[in-house]
Amino acid sequence: MDDDLDQALDAVGPRLRALRRQRETTLAELSAATGISVSTLSRLESGSRRPTLELLLPLAKAHGVTLDELVDAPPTGDPRIHLRPVTAYGMTLLPLSRRPGGIQAYKLVIPPGDSPREPEPQTHDGYDWIYVLDGRLRLVLGEHDLELSPGEAAEFDTRVPHWFGAAGAQPVEILSLFGRQGERAHLRARPK
Repeated sequence: MDDDLDQALDAVGPRLRALRRQRETTLAELSAATGISVSTLSRLESGSRRPTLELLLPLAKAHGVTLDELVDAPPTGDPRIHLRPVTAYGMTLLPLSRRPGGIQAYKLVIPPGDSPREPEPQTHDGYDWIYVLDGRLRLVLGEHDLELSPGEAAEFDTRVPHWFGAAGAQPVEILSLFGRQGERAHLRARPK
């Protein structure tokens, strides 16, 4: 192995210990969450055991970090995050967060329909919070048929039949915070 790789692997142990202590987690709790024995975790943290992919994957998931963050992978030359847009269901979806698990953030750009189409509400597990950035959004939620303008938001349990699309002749841009396990956006203050 070259010196850079040795140095990177040697730094994993202290990083693992720091992450665990930062989260105030015991070795026993981390062992229960990952299925890795306490003795193996201890040897990884002390540097007496070399990390392997089979050990690092569950640890990254348990700590809520990417593998790159866990091993402190060197930057690729450009410090900006380049998240790739995906086209699905007729809209462009740009992921804004990369943290595994928990609430995910997206920017969606929904083109206007060629002709007025009949919404087909769907259901799935999760909770969604959407905020309109530009354009007008038609949101069909249960028995409600709403039109949201820039600056307006909606939050809902995605087990309620729902559908959304552009309400006018212009595309609509929205931010979406979505949690698959039903996590909700937490507001610090609510209007009376």
